[in-house]
Amino acid sequence: MIDDLDRTLEELLVRGLPQGLVEQVTISFATPNDQFPPTSVSLPAVDLFLYDVRENRELRSGEWTTERRADGTATQQRQPVRIDCSYLVTAWPSEGSNTAALDEHRLLGEVMKVLLRYPLLPEPVLQGALRSQPFAPPTSTLQPGHLQNLGEFWQALGGRPKAALNYTVTMALQVAPPEEMGPVAGERAVGMQPDAPAGA
Repeated sequence: MIDDLDRTLEELLVRGLPQGLVEQVTISFATPNDQFPPTSVSLPAVDLFLYDVRENRELRSGEWTTERRADGTATQQRQPVRIDCSYLVTAWPSEGSNTAALDEHRLLGEVMKVLLRYPLLPEPVLQGALRSQPFAPPTSTLQPGHLQNLGEFWQALGGRPKAALNYTVTMALQVAPPEEMGPVAGERAVGMQPDAPAGA
């Protein structure tokens, strides 16, 4: 499912960035370390590095949903687990450019506008399993992420610090199949007769 999210975000940027920019830019999900870009990625590039995956406990639900069938049986299923996938988004200009810093910031700004435009991932860009989500996946852009210290993060990767955006998408993950409940008692209407008046 995470690969479907990657492909969804790639489609979001392809559709949302200016056409002239899309024709020049590579969209990557590689680790932005001191070896970036890998040989498979040509510059300029936008990199979405998935650095954290965890359950969103604030959206946890212990409720079950019940689906009744025409034959009188039913199934019940737990609510899906909500998963936060957090990306560090960076822009990488062409090497050797005299305006590399300006190119990087311009590209990052265009990406930022696209991500901020959609508080929910729009249905037309959803790929694979994300098409069957029970609700549109919410997003969070430019909010504090789970990286405590960006400087230490870049040092751990062996690279130089760069301007970066934090971007989080919350997916719904159904972790268990429906459970059979067997026959379900039908509802019966019970009529109440008014009391007969005394002496009747």
